[in-house]
Amino acid sequence: MLSIATWNVNSVKARLVHLLDWLRADKPDIVLLQELKCTDETFPAMEIEELGYNLAVCGQKTYNGVGILSKFPLDDIKRGLPGDEADTHARYIEAVVSLPRNQVAGNRWQVTGKESLSSVTRYPLPVTSPTAMRVASVYVPNGQDAASDKFQYKLKFLDRLHAHLKTLLSYDEMLVVGGDYNIAPTDADVHNPKAWEGSVLTHDEVRMRFRKIINLGMYDAFPLVTGDRWQVADKQNLSDTRHPSSVTYTWWDYRAGAFERDDGLRIDHLLLSPQSADCLREYHVKKELRALEKASDHAPVVGQFLVS
Repeated sequence: MLSIATWNVNSVKARLVHLLDWLRADKPDIVLLQELKCTDETFPAMEIEELGYNLAVCGQKTYNGVGILSKFPLDDIKRGLPGDEADTHARYIEAVVSLPRNQVAGNRWQVTGKESLSSVTRYPLPVTSPTAMRVASVYVPNGQDAASDKFQYKLKFLDRLHAHLKTLLSYDEMLVVGGDYNIAPTDADVHNPKAWEGSVLTHDEVRMRFRKIINLGMYDAFPLVTGDRWQVADKQNLSDTRHPSSVTYTWWDYRAGAFERDDGLRIDHLLLSPQSADCLREYHVKKELRALEKASDHAPVVGQFLVS
C-alpha cells in the first residue's frame, strides 16, 4: 500500500524532532508539508534525505512554505500557484512521482508444483515498471477576518486553485492535492459550529469555493472512506450538521485547552482525482502527534492507496 500524508507542521525547525521520529516510525511514502516557515536554504534537507526521501521545497522566510517528501523520484516540479504573477507567497508546490507498478507480462509464468507444464495451474508473474502520480501541497490563506483584504486574497487564491485543478484533472491521471485548506467544509467538521459561525474557516464564501472544487470531479478522502458524512454522490449538499462517531478533527487551537476537549475543526484535506479515489483504501488522522509536547496545532492526515 502507498501511504500519502499531509501535515501543517507550523515551523519545520520547531517540529523537526517530531517530524523525524514520525518518518522513522511510520515511514510514509509521500509527505506533503505546509507552513515550513523557512527558506529553501535553511530547510533541514540533510536530516530528511538521510531517511531516504527526495525533496521539493518552496520556502519563505518566517511565513508560509510548502514541501514534498517522497521515497520515489520527483519530476516536473512546479512552485507557485498559477494565475497571479505578483503573488510571491510560498503556498503551492506540485510534482510528478514515479511509482513502481506491478504489471502482468503475458508470456511469463510461475510454476506452483512438480506437475507437468500441461497440467499445472499457471499464475502471471508480475513485472515491475513505473507509473506516475501527480501530487501537490497547498497552504490556503487563513483569511484573518471576513471584512479584511486578507479574506479577499483567500477567495482569489481559491479561485486560482479551482482553475488550476480543472487543468490538472484534464490530464486524466492520478492526482492527490493535500494541504491545509483552512476550510471546514460542513458544520459536521466543527466541534462547536455556533462558536465558528461566519468565521474565515466556515464562511459561506469559502465553503462554496470548496464545493466548486469538489464539483470539478475531485473527491474528499475522508467521506470516501468513512461513508457516514456528506456523501460524494450528494456534492451539492454541504449543510450536514451531524456529528458522526468517526469524526476526527485535524486542527485544535493552542488556547483554552481545545485539544484536551477535542474542540477542533477538520480543515486539512486530501483531495483526489477519480483515478486516485479508486485506489484509496484507508484514511486516518495521526492525532497522537498533536498530543506531544511542543506539537504543531495540526495533526497529519494519512491516506493509504492500493496502486497496482
